[in-house]
Amino acid sequence: MRDYEAATAFLGEWGRFQRLVFFLLSASTIPNGFNGMSAVFLAGTPEHRCVVPGGANLSAEWLNASIPLELRGGQAVPSRCRRYRLAALTNLSALGLRPGSDVELESLEQEPCRDGWEYSRDVYRSTIVTEWNLVCEDDWKVPLTTSLFFVGVLIGSFISGQLSDRFGRKNILFLTMAVQTAFSFLQIFSISWEMFTVLFLIVGMGQISNYVVAFILGTEILGKSVRIIFSTLGICIFFAIGYMLLPLFAYFIRDWQMLLLALTIPGLFCIPLWWIIPESPRWLISQGRYKEAEVIIRKAAKINGVPAPEVLFDTAEMQDWKPQQQQKAILLDLFRTRNIATITIMSLLLWFFTSVGYFGLSLSTPNWHGNAYINCFLSAVIEVPAYVIAWLLLRCLPRRYSLAGIFFLGGGVVLFIQLVPADFNVLSVGLVMLGKFGITAAFSMLYVYNVELYPTLVRNMAVGATSTASRLGSIIAPYFVYLDAYDKYLPYILMGSLTVLIGILTLFLPESYGNSLPESFEQMLKVKCFRNRQQTTGIRNAKESPKVLVTPL
Repeated sequence: MRDYEAATAFLGEWGRFQRLVFFLLSASTIPNGFNGMSAVFLAGTPEHRCVVPGGANLSAEWLNASIPLELRGGQAVPSRCRRYRLAALTNLSALGLRPGSDVELESLEQEPCRDGWEYSRDVYRSTIVTEWNLVCEDDWKVPLTTSLFFVGVLIGSFISGQLSDRFGRKNILFLTMAVQTAFSFLQIFSISWEMFTVLFLIVGMGQISNYVVAFILGTEILGKSVRIIFSTLGICIFFAIGYMLLPLFAYFIRDWQMLLLALTIPGLFCIPLWWIIPESPRWLISQGRYKEAEVIIRKAAKINGVPAPEVLFDTAEMQDWKPQQQQKAILLDLFRTRNIATITIMSLLLWFFTSVGYFGLSLSTPNWHGNAYINCFLSAVIEVPAYVIAWLLLRCLPRRYSLAGIFFLGGGVVLFIQLVPADFNVLSVGLVMLGKFGITAAFSMLYVYNVELYPTLVRNMAVGATSTASRLGSIIAPYFVYLDAYDKYLPYILMGSLTVLIGILTLFLPESYGNSLPESFEQMLKVKCFRNRQQTTGIRNAKESPKVLVTPL
């Protein structure tokens, strides 16, 4: 009996049909790129200070001195959240006293911004921060907004696979595109921060679901040789293209509502793809819908200009072509032996901290030296060579040393940022970019490495568990960026240290390069320290119990 690959081999690997599916599915992830990082500009925090009401009856001198100075970044700058008590300033101004000479400003009582804030318009015209005053006592809402988006991503990653298994790849792909586009549009009409955040969570669910289902659909339609390029370069590079478009849109549209509208419109261009992108024939066959699968394959043959056999699928034969029921696995199977438990714990840490580093550096672009829009664009551009290098490393070099090397590169240069003199701003940005390059390449390689470490029975479960760890890392990443308010180097010290740490951890994982995928727990590769211990034990036992060689006389 032939399997699906053999039955459709006549189509070839890279015909016009495959190219169409490759590029259209990859292009469908472009909106994911700018929606995934849109919080960089939607939730940007401009410089701000307390409002002093126009009717405060202060002299020009006292009006200029009404905001106390605070030390920030080694410089004395106006406070963002405090002002001198207005009633006291009014009395002193009425008495004709002068600030600084007649009155010591440090001795005056201070108060919070009771009349709101005034915001700088140099970088942003409006954001959700200026819309709902998410500063000072409410500044914790800014990282929470982004974190809840990634909570939506976590939920979406759980349900998208199950929904596409039940209702079809194509249906769920376009449904999640619609969810992402529609709820992004509804965010424009948010009347409160709470409403905006709830809608943002739903956008996160649609964003990741669209990405995951496009990935599944592509890998099921495309042949073996194209599948690897699609999963490591295709959708990743088109995601980066969407990421590059974000700062371009944001630069020309600096109002958060108009920016959201501009980011929503490209989703409408995906509607015509419904009539071009086919359903997965593999999924249709798994549901017993052989005629529909045959129609799609014959259409693909026509597009490729190759003749199709008269009989594609023998119905009686296909009844037997169903995946044999496998032994059910449970989550505890990822910890059933000391070796697999160690690999699982190390993999969870790798994914968690790599996600923290990737999203922490991506979301911190407004905090870098220089123009926030250029920094964000460079952060997106650097992903393209990172994905290409990751693909080349996966093809040519051992996994363990390649991953450890780029972790050391990414983490080391981020750690080095704190040693760069304040005047060398370009060097600082360059080091951050190099760090982002290393962490992005590592992120891309982890997908392949993770699949190669686990046996078939628990492979999907292992990918799901490590993906969950990655989502949890993205949820806390905004709070790493938030630490910039206390020390501008603290986020980089933490992210750099953790990245170097997981680089060291990688060296203890087994090497999977050139090995077949394990089918059982017994075929799993051993963690390095366990392998060495077993070899040492074997040598010692051999010495204690030497074999006797008997030879005939």
